Amino acid sequence: MRHFRLLVVGNGVSAYGSYLNMVALNVFIYEVTDSALAAGLFMAVRLMTSVVSGFVSGRLVSAYDRKRLMVGADLTQCVAMVALLIAPAGGRAGLLYVLAVVTGFCSTLSGVALRSSIPEIVGAELRVRANSLLATGRSLAMIAGFASAGVVVAQLGYVAAISLDAASFAVSASVLMSLPIRTKAAKRVGGVGGEGSAEDREARGGKRARLGGLVLLRAAPVLAVMIAVRAADGLGSSSHNVALPVYSSALDPSHPATFVSQFWATWAIGNIVMQQLCGRLAGRGGRQGPGERAFAIGACVMSAAFIVVFAGLPTGVAVAAALVAGMADGLTEIAYVSRLQAAPDEQRGRLFGLSASVENTGFGLGMLVSGALLDRFTPLQVVGLLHGLAIALCLGMFVVLVRYGRRGGRAGPVAAERHVPSVESEAR
Repeated sequence: MRHFRLLVVGNGVSAYGSYLNMVALNVFIYEVTDSALAAGLFMAVRLMTSVVSGFVSGRLVSAYDRKRLMVGADLTQCVAMVALLIAPAGGRAGLLYVLAVVTGFCSTLSGVALRSSIPEIVGAELRVRANSLLATGRSLAMIAGFASAGVVVAQLGYVAAISLDAASFAVSASVLMSLPIRTKAAKRVGGVGGEGSAEDREARGGKRARLGGLVLLRAAPVLAVMIAVRAADGLGSSSHNVALPVYSSALDPSHPATFVSQFWATWAIGNIVMQQLCGRLAGRGGRQGPGERAFAIGACVMSAAFIVVFAGLPTGVAVAAALVAGMADGLTEIAYVSRLQAAPDEQRGRLFGLSASVENTGFGLGMLVSGALLDRFTPLQVVGLLHGLAIALCLGMFVVLVRYGRRGGRAGPVAAERHVPSVESEAR
């Protein structure tokens, strides 16, 4: 885990720069173009690129070295940021949309590659703990990035903010290049237990890798339902993201940012606490961490808690609900990622690529639907509708789990559990 902790630091630094620029670039675009439509178009281009690149990323991480892909993605984003800085002022408007495509594609590719690689980097038995560390690092980066964005832009300007983002990608790439990690399963030699020769196994693995994510899920109904729930979570997440400023302004028109700040700060605390708890519990007694039922329960609780936040209850109760939502969100994230990582290496990249596309589609569609509905309905009604859909799908997932009589076993050809030795254990 020593090498992986360094990777977490590098990934956290990169995430900090991304969250910082998520705020800075939106304001910068508006200042350069003097158009709210242009700013919205930038976000739409980036999101659509992320949706499409999920499928492409799944193919790339199945076919090529994942470490090189992650390094290349970081360096490409670094170069894109530098190009924006040195471009003439008159040419920056068009370059911004190129940047949206580059960052949307590279961030998705890097995320799919890293999540697919974790069982090979630390070993399957430590993947839950590794996911906990990675998620905590990104959560802390999100808090730091959002919190410092206003200060950096106001005090140092856009050039400093964009330079920090470029530097963060350079740091992440440098850390990755320096680490002696393996990101793909090693090829075994010789036949074992009637499995055939190494060439036969490689041919079978290649055939499975060429299967599309939808074909894999047809034989793995529980995974299919889990990914559908994540899409519904994307819808729900977009609803409370869009509705939160509206609700906060109605609570206190003179200080509209107060409740928003309280909400996200409390949510982040709950999220980090649960991520750490999952990691620590998984590290005891060889436990594999939360399973599919925990994922379904967590998703139900998370959606219900978000609905309570907008129910018009006293602020203390709403903040407590935000804490519960953050904890449930942390639980579902760890359970979901760890479950997908239980698939064989040659299938894992396709699953994470499909998942990225589905989640981004749900979030993007939810942004459009929520914005349109809030013109006619209250925040509680909008959030209740979209998060209610996630709850309904979770109940459907319980039916699937009961039908297949499983807690965390197999679902068709996608293996639910297998031991993958870590690189460091082999070195020892």
